[in-house]
Parts: sequence; structure tokens; C-alpha cells
Amino acid sequence: MKLALVTDAWLPQVNGVVTTLVELVQGLRARGHEVEVIEPSGFRRFACPGYRELELAWRPGAEVSRRLDALQADAVHIATEGPLGGAARNHCKKRGWAFTTAFHTRFPDILAKALHVPPAWGYAWFRRFHSASSGVMVPSAGMLGILEHYRFDKLRAWSHGVDLGLFAPVPGADLGLPRPVFLYVGRVSYEKNLEAFLRLDLPGSKLVCGVGPLEPQLRRRYPGVHWRGLVSRIELPRIYSAADVFVFPSRSETFGLVMLEAMACGTPVAAYPVPGPLDVVGDSDGGVLNDDLRCAALRALDLPRQRARARALQFDWSAVCAQFAGLLVEARSGAGLPGIHDHRAERSPLWPA
Repeated sequence: MKLALVTDAWLPQVNGVVTTLVELVQGLRARGHEVEVIEPSGFRRFACPGYRELELAWRPGAEVSRRLDALQADAVHIATEGPLGGAARNHCKKRGWAFTTAFHTRFPDILAKALHVPPAWGYAWFRRFHSASSGVMVPSAGMLGILEHYRFDKLRAWSHGVDLGLFAPVPGADLGLPRPVFLYVGRVSYEKNLEAFLRLDLPGSKLVCGVGPLEPQLRRRYPGVHWRGLVSRIELPRIYSAADVFVFPSRSETFGLVMLEAMACGTPVAAYPVPGPLDVVGDSDGGVLNDDLRCAALRALDLPRQRARARALQFDWSAVCAQFAGLLVEARSGAGLPGIHDHRAERSPLWPA
């Protein structure tokens, strides 16, 4: 199979969407598929408003069309709804090609908070974007329910996974901080609800790894927190392993990959009982979900670390890649790709029942 994957989110950006797509591409190539990624680096770019560290392609339509025509791919997958995704969508419609899309980020909810408008407005625009897709891949049961509420159709279950080779317990890992250590890893931005963690009265230490637009002001506001900034992916297993609890305060996730990374290293999660945590942690003993985040964090201290790891083992990338390939459609016919099992009618085996 030759796949054209179009995404506005790619390296050197650091976020869960990029991590998911990079590992997906690696997994597909390891299985013998040819994957061509159309991403921002080959285009003129501009800084994304509100997220200046993210660069988006500037007026990419003609070049996206040229590349897609030249590729003559068996399947086209549009991973994001930005300029590149929009250009690919328009070209596929013009050519009469079928394609799939994915819903990775709850932008309608983020925009609703930022612009003080009803979420339904944003979901209506995104519903229009995805309406031309032959299948909208959704990473969690909770997110599927939200999209069904906003009348999206052709939704397909596609769970995400974690690199269980890289993310594993590191014996003896220690950060030299007073214990217990409560850790957050991720973007320091509006939608992550990070202050819900930072203002908690907790014993020991709070550690934040990540960067984003709110970092300068939150560093000033919470000087007692240990701020590590951006850390390399190769460092993360040691940091996760050295923490006692991973605190995930976000209420607007489609999935929450960092929770899986922490659990794979044996670190239990404390989070709110909302979509994302409900799907990743569920009713397992890998974490504690509670509307009182402090209570969840303190209770998570008592969880056996091996149970967090056991939960993460259910999210293996081999199954994720196979499922993704089975959801693709042939660009010229819209049918499932020959020789690849069609998972479109199945519920994801990785989702909680």
C-alpha cells in the first residue's frame, strides 16, 4: 500500500498528535507500507495565532495538489484540519478521490473558551470539514460520544498506543526532589487546565515538564513548583519512573497519550473523570479518577505501580497500526484496500467496554 498522510502537526512540534503520527508512520513502514508525509516543513510558514511555536503552511493549495497528483497514492489520510488538511480535502474532492480523516484535538472546545462562543459553532464547522470523509477516525469512546452528540457521522474507532519498548520502568530512577513527586508532562497552555494541578495543596514536590504560552506567567505565579521546560523524549521514561503520581488536569482531551506513557513506566495517574482519562485509565487500577483532583492524587499514591504498567500493556502499537490500515479506503474507488482486513464495523478492542 502507498499512503499519502497529510498533517499540519509534525516534527519539530512536540505534542501528542505529533507523537502519535510519527509512531504510526514508523509502524506502517515497518509492516512494508510506503508512507509519504505531507507536512509543514516543505512550505512557506507562519506562526499559529496564540501558539507562536507552532508553524502552519501558508497558502499551500497548489503545492499540495501537485504532490498528491504526483504520488498517485492508494489511499489518502488527512490527519488535521489546518491549512494542509484543508488543501488536501479540497483537492481530493476536486479529483473525486475518497479519503479518511481523524479527530485528534478538541479545537471547538478550546475556541469556545478562548472566544466566548458556544461550542456548537465550532463543532458545526468541524462537522462540515469531516463530512466529506469516508471515515472519521476517533481515538476514544468518550470522544465518539461527543461527536455523535454534535451529529458527526461515519465515525470509526481507532485507539492510540504507546511505545512499550521506550516507555518502561527505570529501576532506581530518582530526581533528587522531596517525595512524593507529583508530575505533569505536556504543553503549558490554556486548554490543559494546568492551574488546577499547580494550586493543589500536596505534600512533597510538584514537577512540570513542558513549554507553552502560559509558562512565563505560571513560573512567576508558582515559584515553589519545579519547572524543567522541554525535555527530550529519551529522558521521559526516567522522569516518569521517578515520579510517584502523574497528575493530568486537562478536561478537554480526545485521548491523553502522556497518561499512557506514565502508566507504561509504572506511574499511576490522577485525573478528572472526563473523556480521555475515562478511556485511558477507565476502571483499571492504573490510576484514580475523581472530581476532587487533590483526592485523586493522594489516593493514587497507594496504587501498586505494576498495575499501572499492566493497563498500559493493553495499548500496543502493533494492534493500533493494523487497525488504522484496515480503516483506510482506496482513493479511486472508496472501497477497503485489497489484502487489508476491514475494521470499519468493529469497536476498538482497546477501548473500555
